[in-house]
This record gives sequence, structure tokens and C-alpha cells, in this order.
Amino acid sequence: MKDILVIGGGFAGVWSAAGAVRALREAGATTEDVRVTLVSGGDDMVVRPRLYEADPERKRLPLDRILGPIGVRRITATVTDLDTDAHTVLAVDRNGEQRTLSYDKLVLATGSKLVRPGGLPGIEHAFDVDTLPAAAALDHHLRRLPQHPRAAGRYTVVVVGAGFTGIELATELHDRLHAVADPEGAAEEVRVLVVDRADVLGPELGEGPRPHIEKVVDGLRIERRLGNTLAAVTPYQVTLADGEVIPAATVVWTAGMVASPLTARIPAERDRLGRLPVDEHLRVTGVPDVYAAGDTAAAVVEGGHRTMQSCQHAQPMGKCAGHNVAAELLGRELMPFAPDPYGTCLDLGPAGAVVAEGWDRAVQMTGAEAKVVKEQINTLWIYPPVDDAEKILAKAGQQANGA
Repeated sequence: MKDILVIGGGFAGVWSAAGAVRALREAGATTEDVRVTLVSGGDDMVVRPRLYEADPERKRLPLDRILGPIGVRRITATVTDLDTDAHTVLAVDRNGEQRTLSYDKLVLATGSKLVRPGGLPGIEHAFDVDTLPAAAALDHHLRRLPQHPRAAGRYTVVVVGAGFTGIELATELHDRLHAVADPEGAAEEVRVLVVDRADVLGPELGEGPRPHIEKVVDGLRIERRLGNTLAAVTPYQVTLADGEVIPAATVVWTAGMVASPLTARIPAERDRLGRLPVDEHLRVTGVPDVYAAGDTAAAVVEGGHRTMQSCQHAQPMGKCAGHNVAAELLGRELMPFAPDPYGTCLDLGPAGAVVAEGWDRAVQMTGAEAKVVKEQINTLWIYPPVDDAEKILAKAGQQANGA
């Protein structure tokens, strides 16, 4: 029996497993010929793009409802090391037992992680929305703010990072804070500030959507502290690098993402985000039998651009990598990675959203019209089918995003 091993239970990992099963079935192979195994540290697929929203506990799906119907073996364990020469993976299960897993083909799809600054006094007091437990902790904290002693900054949130996540969170916080403050007669105490080293909002989003984002931020009375950063954090206030002290009961760190540290265990070059270079079939350059998908991979797309660490690229990368590990094992033709043209859909809370197309991010729609698109993405397009093998495998064959 041959073994395909997928590491990671997010979008790229789940769709890699499903893509492999689909390719195997299309070729007439059975589970007696090739076994597909997914290793993940948890039991759920966390819908990370939605963790800036309220009620994060609802943003997950049991992996067994996706993998079980299509015959993927699931192992709950945390991978700690890889040996690409020996074709083995070292993992620790929930009982603390070490396991060694062998593979013929490997897909590394372990995503990315938030980078918190080392040496920043009080950084342990900052929240984030990088993982489900972290987002749930923030949600719980916000709901309990009315129980805090009445003091300056009780309903003030400082969001560090004016990138994609920071903007979506800051604009979403408008309604989340008013939902807890208004019943206490404290609506005027609600205050959201965005802090970033850059001199503009959304530096990576470019000039296209920025005027609209700035208009929305001003309309929601979100304050900006740009060209600045934190110098210290306490449970009750933050001090900025320029010396300003801001009373705040809540600080959320959103700045800086890097690929999973497991990429360092692959003997290949990595980019500044820690991602592995891959060829057009998502094979890691110079490393036989290893593929990468999602936030661990730097793939080339239209115009010579590199993929973004986003769900938009993770899903088709997973499907493509899964297809190709199976195809390579069976000696069949590989599929080139060819995702939809790049686009941006940024949630702006009660102000709607902004939809832009292309790498220059030309704005196509804003406000309520764009919000409808964002809601379709968040509630429909990014969710895999569950409990139905045929629907799951049909979706695995759709390289385009969307319903």
C-alpha cells in the first residue's frame, strides 16, 4: 500500500485530502492501493477568515464530517519534525505518545501563525484572533466589559496592525462594543484606535480601496495612530512609542504573519514569510515527494505574483496539491495550479465592505452591495460540504472558488 500524508486540518489540508481521494477514484484506485491520511492537532476545521467576528465558537466544522464520508484516515496529533530523506513524520498524540508516520507523498499544509513581538513589556496582556481559543478569549472579554470597574478606557480597544485583519476587526468592533456599552448608558465611551508602523491604512492593499477605507474609518470614528507602535501594555493602558498614553482595557495584536515553523524542517529555501517555493504543480523545489499548499507555499500566479496567505488561494492550492500527489503516485498527468484571478473583499463592519479586482485592486463595489458578496464568501463559499461524499468530492474538483 502507498501512503499519501497530509499535515494540516485547515482549508489547504482538508482540500488536499479531498483532492487526492477524488483523483484516486477517478483513476480507479482503491484504499487498498493508496491510503490518504490527514494529521491535525484538533478535531475541527477552524474557519479562520471569520475569527474577527463575534461568536467565534460557531466558526468551525468537525473534520470527521468532511473526511469520514470520503474515507480519509484522520490522526489527531501534533507534528514535531519531518525527515524528508527517510520519508517519515514525527508526531505526538493527545496521550503524549510519540508516533512515527511514513509517507510516499507528503503535503505540508500547516498554515501560518501570528508573530508577537519579543521583549515588548506587557505583550502578554494583548489579545489576538489568530486561533479559535484566542478569538474566543477576546469575545468573552468583550462581553464582560460591563462588569469591569467604571474607569477611563473600559470600552476602548487598541488594534495593533492596520492590515487586512486589523481593518476588518477594527470596523467590526464598532457594533460589538456598542452591543455591550449601550445598555449600560456608555455609548459615548466606545473608542477604537488603530496603531501601525506604516503611514497609511492597509499598506499592502494598495491605493485602490484606500480612499474608501479611510472614509469608512473616519465615519465610524475609528482613531488612527499611524507611523507609530506600542512601547508598553498593561491591563489598563497602552503607551505608544511617541510617549502617548491611552487608557484601554483591550489591546488586540494583528500585525505580522509567518508560515508554520514546520517549513524550516524542509531542506529548501524559504521566503521572508517562511514559505516554501513550489513549482507549477505545487511540488517543493528540490525536495522529492513533498508538496506544499496554502500559507506554507509561495506559488506563482498571474502576472508573476506570489500567492497571498489567504483562504482565496489556500482552497485551490489544496485541491491542486491533492490531485497531483495522487496523480504522481499513479503515473498520471499532473495539474498545473491555475486559480481564479486575484481579488479582494474586505469587510468593513456596519459600513458594508469593499470589493476590488486584480493585483492593483481596482474597486468594483462598496457598501451594502459589497457586503452581500462578503457574506456569501463568509457563510457559503468558504465552507466545504459535509456528510455527503459525492458533494465533497465534486467540490474538490472545482478549482474555482465560489458556490
